[in-house]
Amino acid sequence: MEKIIVQIEQEMLNFLANKEMEELHKVLIKNLGDLSITKDPNEKKYLEDELDYCEMFIYAKKVEGCSNKTIKYYKSTILNMLKLLQKPVKHITTDDLRKYLGDYNKNNNCSKVTIDNVRRIISSFFSWLEEENYVLKSPARRIHKIRTEKVVKETYTDENIEIMRDNCTEIRDLAIIDLLNSTGMRVGELVKLNIDDINFEERECIVLGKGDKQRKVYFDAKAKIHLQAYLKSRNDNNEALFVSLLKPHKRLEISGVEIRMRNLGRRLNINKVHPHKFRRTLATRAIDKGMPIEQVQHLLGHSKIDTTMEYAMVNQSNVKNSHRKYIG
Repeated sequence: MEKIIVQIEQEMLNFLANKEMEELHKVLIKNLGDLSITKDPNEKKYLEDELDYCEMFIYAKKVEGCSNKTIKYYKSTILNMLKLLQKPVKHITTDDLRKYLGDYNKNNNCSKVTIDNVRRIISSFFSWLEEENYVLKSPARRIHKIRTEKVVKETYTDENIEIMRDNCTEIRDLAIIDLLNSTGMRVGELVKLNIDDINFEERECIVLGKGDKQRKVYFDAKAKIHLQAYLKSRNDNNEALFVSLLKPHKRLEISGVEIRMRNLGRRLNINKVHPHKFRRTLATRAIDKGMPIEQVQHLLGHSKIDTTMEYAMVNQSNVKNSHRKYIG
């Protein structure tokens, strides 16, 4: 009976104001609250219907061009929510979602960033249901973004980069560092590159980013020289730009790059050496030197400019100089 009351209230949302909705709720509880309904044993399990909603949402995300990794994360998050709540989507309330997020945080002992990611996916799912007229109003509307602590993440100093370059024992690793440092590409984009993708004359290449979006990136003279030296040293027939050092010289994987960078950092006593840090360093350096944020956004392949701003850690000395110039 509780589900029927919720359903009635859902259907009346567009016709009644808040005060009228409160009165309707009181009337429904008074007249129907003590009644019960015997379930038909032949009724199809509601969970199957809910899984259908989830599948339709996932298909919509695939059409939008979301990556397989993103699709997998969306699906597991939504299915976990539906299975734990054990309610049809049309009967899920704002309080249900708040309790679910609170329990999720408590049981998994996860960060605020993780909880907000779960909230964002659930909100996206219910917004889609509302847009497609499967529900009248998303119960996630009143659950706002969770405030998270902003941690200033490290970037490489000029000295860090030069020390790493000087201590590479393999020309391949030097070429990888130069390419990551000058392009700011993702490590996943790096390992997908083929030799034919590189335009040495123009010092540029086209990478395949998230959602299979292509964009052009540019590398400097150092990267060009060391890439050419690395390719000249190879004696395999693999089309991949970067391959493993040992036979049969397979395409280098993300984990291979990460392990190599991590070991290099430990050997040189440089804190937190990983491929993604080159990307953050480039964004910070570009903004500090005056590159318009929109161009940095395009260079990094971000769909939202807010993401670019999160990557870029503005140099404090530049803030001080700007304050003296424009204010002091």
